[in-house]
Amino acid sequence: MNKVQKLLVSVALLALTFSGGNVFAKDTIKIGAFFDLSGPAAFIGTPTKLVADMVVDKINKEGGVNGKEIELVIGDTEGDPAKAVNIAKKFIYKDKVAAIIGPTRTGTGMAVKKIIHGGKIPAFMTVGGDPVIMGGEKLGPFDWVFKSPQRSSVAVKRLFSYLKEKGLTKIALLTASDGFGKDGSRWLTKLAPEFGLTIVAQEAFGPRDTDMTAQLTNAKNAGPQAIVVWTIGPAGSIVSKNKAQLGIDLPLFQCHGLPDPKYIELAGKASEGDRMPATKLMVVDALPDSDPQKPVIQEFVRLYTEKYHYDKQFPINTHSGYAWDAIMIVANAMKKAGTSPDALRAAIETTKGYVGVSGVYNLTPEDHNGLDVDSMVIVQVKDGKFVMAQ
Repeated sequence: MNKVQKLLVSVALLALTFSGGNVFAKDTIKIGAFFDLSGPAAFIGTPTKLVADMVVDKINKEGGVNGKEIELVIGDTEGDPAKAVNIAKKFIYKDKVAAIIGPTRTGTGMAVKKIIHGGKIPAFMTVGGDPVIMGGEKLGPFDWVFKSPQRSSVAVKRLFSYLKEKGLTKIALLTASDGFGKDGSRWLTKLAPEFGLTIVAQEAFGPRDTDMTAQLTNAKNAGPQAIVVWTIGPAGSIVSKNKAQLGIDLPLFQCHGLPDPKYIELAGKASEGDRMPATKLMVVDALPDSDPQKPVIQEFVRLYTEKYHYDKQFPINTHSGYAWDAIMIVANAMKKAGTSPDALRAAIETTKGYVGVSGVYNLTPEDHNGLDVDSMVIVQVKDGKFVMAQ
């Protein structure tokens, strides 16, 4: 081997050393993304992961973040708070991610909240419950945590405004006993007086229960004008079916986590007429052309259905846009402030006027969600589809 050949070998070995074994390794920005890819909430977590892949592909094809591509580091929480904690630690201390997206459920979000605060890495969660972005001695600081779905309190306000408009003043509540259900129960109870509503009955059920006839019977006997349910997953459809089986002739209102074709599929004809708050994604064609979200949502739907064909396995539901908005806001903040944790956190926190799939976001140090009631509509099931409620 001559001197030139030896020199070339040395250069190659040096490149391998500094690239971790890959001469062509790219300088990427790592973002940790963990969702319920298995377990009871995989029907939400798996399509959320696909949307995360979709939006990262879009950003990278459009030049990435200041010339660098985003690389997702994926984790499956399985809906287990302990697994979520381990993955969060791995993201922060081993993978050295610049930001974190997810997890899927309020319980796992609360489990990692303290870990994220200690690791000082911004996390944009896709959970429904408010506690992840609430402070105080009991809930702990939320400086490093943000979330893209509407607050439970915002969804409750949107629903209660509709009930007041329709002259429905006496309601019965059925809420799940998990973190999301308890969060909803807290806000439903707290905000009812502001809208002139009286809660005549409050019933709880397990999120995996398969029969709620006892709770519905108790609710009916209290003489409400409407029944309000707060849960996600199959439990909501079971309530709808049980109500029909009991012949209860009262309007049924679900929470903002249930506008999903799966709800109609599971509840069948019993779901006809059921109403619930939802993101505008569910009724994009009914939006006026003046709505700034309409073209954004239409582009999302085009990519989801026509380019990636995700709808073949996971039809679009109200959860579909949450990872899109979370990653877009983080990427936009990175373009402005870079990936230094403190600067990135501050840039995310001061996001203003971001027009997303789920609403127009205006974040503040006090509000790490940034969506108001005008980001939501009330939808109803009509002829087996979701339409704008009348």
